[in-house]
Amino acid sequence: MSARILVVDDVPANVKLLEARLSAEYFDVMTAANGTEALAISRRAECDIILLDVMMPDMDGFEVCRRLKTDPATHHIPVVMVTALDSPADRNRGLEAGADDFLTKPVSDVVLIARVRSLTRLKMMTDELRMRAITSLEIGMQAPERSAVADTGKGGRILLVDDRQSSYERLATILAAEHTIDVEPNPTEALFHAAEGNYDLLIVSLDLNNFDGLRLCSQARSLERTRHVPILAIADPENSTRLLRGLEIGVNDYLLRPIDKTELLARARTQIRRRRYTDHLRDNVQNSIEMAITDALTGLHNRRYMESHLATLAEQAATRGKPLALMILDIDYFKSINDNYGHDAGDDVLREFAVRVRKSIRGIDLACRYGGEEFVIVMPETDLHVAGMVAERLRRSIAGEPFAIHKGAKRIEVTISIGLTTLERKGEAVADVLKRADTALYRAKHDGRNRVVSQAA
Repeated sequence: MSARILVVDDVPANVKLLEARLSAEYFDVMTAANGTEALAISRRAECDIILLDVMMPDMDGFEVCRRLKTDPATHHIPVVMVTALDSPADRNRGLEAGADDFLTKPVSDVVLIARVRSLTRLKMMTDELRMRAITSLEIGMQAPERSAVADTGKGGRILLVDDRQSSYERLATILAAEHTIDVEPNPTEALFHAAEGNYDLLIVSLDLNNFDGLRLCSQARSLERTRHVPILAIADPENSTRLLRGLEIGVNDYLLRPIDKTELLARARTQIRRRRYTDHLRDNVQNSIEMAITDALTGLHNRRYMESHLATLAEQAATRGKPLALMILDIDYFKSINDNYGHDAGDDVLREFAVRVRKSIRGIDLACRYGGEEFVIVMPETDLHVAGMVAERLRRSIAGEPFAIHKGAKRIEVTISIGLTTLERKGEAVADVLKRADTALYRAKHDGRNRVVSQAA
């Protein structure tokens, strides 16, 4: 696992020591001697993780971290503060500034490499999501960076898995000041609880009686519904080795007892902020996919999707020896609606038309906006007779009730013409099926509109 690590320290000996440790693990190491240089490198997206000293001449590490985490261009880069400062106040100040971790010198090689590897996995996952979400920006969706920077990390839903009453009561009381807390003292039920609860963070004690807390963490990482939920592990000091193992299997962060109240809240906020950011990225990716195959006005699939999916449906029908019906629908005199009432009225008609189409077809049927006022409906496992009944029902639903336009201020009559055919011959080109349905539609319009015309293969 290769990553670009930026080491920021004004003491050359410290830089060389960290550089040697990281290079031995095949990380690419960059260096900066002060905060200004570190900020410039970070803004150029030249690093994946930052190891940041606190005591520096031009600006201290706390200020550098604060600037990194409040800049939309750099807030997603993990920051680990590596410093000789070891008081709880210093640690909490670093976490409040947005640091992902705070390691005290001298740092164990094992701890350092485990933390860097853990954050590398997290950064690579985030980078992949950010790269996929670039398309979302190109189609006008809002980037999540600014909302992520403004997010306080409060108001999350947390599941605490701990079977020691004195422990979970204290932790729950602390966390309840900023979050909604559920406690699960039974570790055998915890995974089911986590999968059903839509949580922003799991806090798992690794000192459970008669149960391996690391196994629970591993199971949460392998289950689809909890795979992306951050995990904060808590352990007694003598179990620090198991915590490092936890980082390898997907634990995001950890705390050693006795738990400092401020540090617990700070680490919880950090994990919840990151969860919300990655969730937003995933939503953007999913929405961009949907927008690429969906007509924005009607919410039906678009022509691009229909043309690619129709071939698959036709192949499945031919392989299984099942019929496939296809109809092309055209809103009669749609141009006159736009001319007489305006394009806003035309949009109202198209939206309502799509609603009525959905109500008239099955879930397995494919409804698409083919272009303008033309629509296509593909009906798997449907012969010409049944498709004709569906088409007639749809025609009546359109003609039977006027369409509201101008926010309901006026209602107008709308009718449709439908051309209908089926795929009957194995290997027939879908273009030929569409052409046959289009010919039937032309006949319906020529014969007076507001009617269904079928044409067999």
